[in-house]
Amino acid sequence: MVSRFENTSLYQLHEMHHAVVAPLNLMAEAGKAFYRSPLLPFNYTQAGRQAAAASELIERITHKYGKPEFGIIHTEINGKQVAVTQKTIDTRPFCRLLHFERDTKIHSPKLLIVAPMSGHHATLLRGTVEALLPFADVYITDWLDAREVPVFAGTFDLEDYVTYVIDFVRMLAPDVHLMAVCQPSVPVFAAAALMNAAKDPLSPRSMTLIGGPIDTREAPTKVNLSAKEHPGVWFESRVITRVPFNYPGFMRRVYPGFVQLASFISMNLERHIDSHLQFFDHLVEGDGDGAAAHKKFYDEYLSVVDLPAEFYLQTLDVVFQRHLLPKGEMTYKGETIDPAAINKTAMLCLEGELDDISGVGQTRAAMDITKGLSASKKKYHMEPNVGHYGIFNGRKFRNNVVPIISEFMKEHEK
Repeated sequence: MVSRFENTSLYQLHEMHHAVVAPLNLMAEAGKAFYRSPLLPFNYTQAGRQAAAASELIERITHKYGKPEFGIIHTEINGKQVAVTQKTIDTRPFCRLLHFERDTKIHSPKLLIVAPMSGHHATLLRGTVEALLPFADVYITDWLDAREVPVFAGTFDLEDYVTYVIDFVRMLAPDVHLMAVCQPSVPVFAAAALMNAAKDPLSPRSMTLIGGPIDTREAPTKVNLSAKEHPGVWFESRVITRVPFNYPGFMRRVYPGFVQLASFISMNLERHIDSHLQFFDHLVEGDGDGAAAHKKFYDEYLSVVDLPAEFYLQTLDVVFQRHLLPKGEMTYKGETIDPAAINKTAMLCLEGELDDISGVGQTRAAMDITKGLSASKKKYHMEPNVGHYGIFNGRKFRNNVVPIISEFMKEHEK
């Protein structure tokens, strides 16, 4: 049955757009190959290089990006290169649990990274995983694209997300450390609170919350404000649609990844335009490193996934509109989640000074509501001069933040 609120034509229009630009993409790809041929003297001229650069730019803009690979095959531990093998250790309708198995007998804390279900693949955290592998035995949730999940697999909402986290913690127990990057901070916090309240002996040893929306009433950003401008039915009528027939998830209600991507790009449109113009200049000038860096970022950034509609709408309501977790009113299967019940799981809160997605103070709010957790088990750090992505990726993350995470896990290993 089709909801009277959903936008049934949104996905069809998106697919039609791709069909229309497909010939342009093929022409641009052919042009790129033609103007890069070493056999044509024209291609060594300034005009030839510009033609090749323009062809590649158009080809990338009109390209339909697939799921990237983690591609992590080794890490360095104590100055020695160690092989890494990616293994799938559990598969569920909406998620795979991955393990980056290191070929070493050195003991390290067992870390479950809960990746965000917010429109991008878990590979957005490739740098996070790489930076932590020398110090931790890393697992990560690889959320599946909702358009690839058949309708008969059922629905998936915020409560299901919490259930998955609890199940994975118990599967990897004992002595598991949790990490939530951005969006999963709320369900990860909820999972820890429920396990602590139940005095579950398999409760996580610690949880690290990075740039998460624990309480978006603190320093609200454009993202937070836009989520409160309209009621849930307004969002449902405009951004919820059905997966078209050419995908396994045909007729599943979803919040499309391309809508989320358009929203993020519009927030920083000028920066993205400048970046593509610089990419064009890098190609013309033969700056391979600059062009490669652009490709690496946008290959990931432009690869998006669809979210189950019920998860998106429930998260919008519970986290961004009614702020139920910090108010002590969030429920799980009829049980009220009490933040003060956390008394065993240590907590590290990390924020970036320039975060324009989760404002400064939104993650730190977890420090105030965990009234049952001793001060010795709580730590807060704000990394100066980094934005949302810089708090979990990049040079400052590797050099400044990872040592804090590593020491915190070691401190609360037992």
